[in-house]
Amino acid sequence: MAPPPVPLEQIVGDVVDNLSATAKAELALIEARSELALYGASRAAIWGGVAATAAGVALLALAFGAILVLAPRVGPLLATLIVVSVLLIIAGGAAWRAHIGYGDIRTALRRDLTGEGFDDAADA
Repeated sequence: MAPPPVPLEQIVGDVVDNLSATAKAELALIEARSELALYGASRAAIWGGVAATAAGVALLALAFGAILVLAPRVGPLLATLIVVSVLLIIAGGAAWRAHIGYGDIRTALRRDLTGEGFDDAADA
């Protein structure tokens, strides 16, 4: 014997309930993912700041050491100019690489990946 037919109104009600539960679950997932991303970003910023500070102090110590090593051979002024020039060349290369990375980020976040239209204020 076949089970009795289920009324259409009940089927529609079940579908709406299932869609509502699915939408609520998706929103909860999106919220959880955003909180995790925020937590990760804040930790990365904190530890990145610590690392950048330590690297800056180490680079400063390296620069002083290089000046002290070069000073007896070429004089303090020329030693300072040599170290500053080398550091500026390194900084310029790093800035150039950072600019390329920024361009990659802009490309990845574009709405119009073909680049044929204007899609943000910077392109207008």
